[in-house]
Amino acid sequence: MSTALADRPRRTGAARYRQTLWLLTSRDLKVRYSTSALGYVWSILDPLVMAGIYYFVFQVVFKRSVGEDPYIVFLLSGLLPWMWFNGAVSDSTRAFIREAKLVRSTKIPRTIWVFRLVGSKGIEFALSLPVLALFAVVGRAELHWQVVFLPVAMVMQTVLVAGVGLVVAPLVVFFRDLERATKLALRFLFYASPIIYGTQDLPDELHLLAAFNPLSGIFGLYRAAFFPEQLDLLEVLVGAGMCVVLLVIGLGVFRASERAVLKEI
Repeated sequence: MSTALADRPRRTGAARYRQTLWLLTSRDLKVRYSTSALGYVWSILDPLVMAGIYYFVFQVVFKRSVGEDPYIVFLLSGLLPWMWFNGAVSDSTRAFIREAKLVRSTKIPRTIWVFRLVGSKGIEFALSLPVLALFAVVGRAELHWQVVFLPVAMVMQTVLVAGVGLVVAPLVVFFRDLERATKLALRFLFYASPIIYGTQDLPDELHLLAAFNPLSGIFGLYRAAFFPEQLDLLEVLVGAGMCVVLLVIGLGVFRASERAVLKEI
């Protein structure tokens, strides 16, 4: 009985954390959609426009064979999860600065201000999956049993985005130029990641290097639903390890800088 009583506050604390996280996440989504006439459409319009541009450039103008057919499905299966990663990391640079008063005045764990961004962008990604399915039907892309790896990819990406966000969010408070540097790094990472191309299109000597980009394994898992040959076990295993390492680093950086962040903001 004593053990059960001792565990009750922990369970209650965890339940409160989850409830607060959900409230903040849903608030972000409501605010984002309520202030826009098109609402949900904007969350999918950007990747659709980008996919159209890259499709025109590579398939129509240069007629270069990168990725796989149907290329529009190949593009979207990389662009949609990229928008989750890019949006959450970009917003993490303002996670504490934008909500400075609430961060200082509330007693909830401050990690929640990063995790809410991971959650809201993740929900937007999940809501965009029907669009990918629609293009897959129109493009007659065959669905394979590897679609079961979709939850694995989402878990890996959640861990990755959380880890990067926990590093970026507190450091921007001390180094404001890091916000612009993060945007430049994301722009570079876009082209360094297999979004408009697949790792199979890279030279053999770059395959191992590409595996250390955790997005390579994650995108491979997403694309495996329609393009099984894009799944590389080495990339997935190395990417999973990198995701865990980045999360551990992020938690360490966050805990070490939390008090200083509260004083700075």
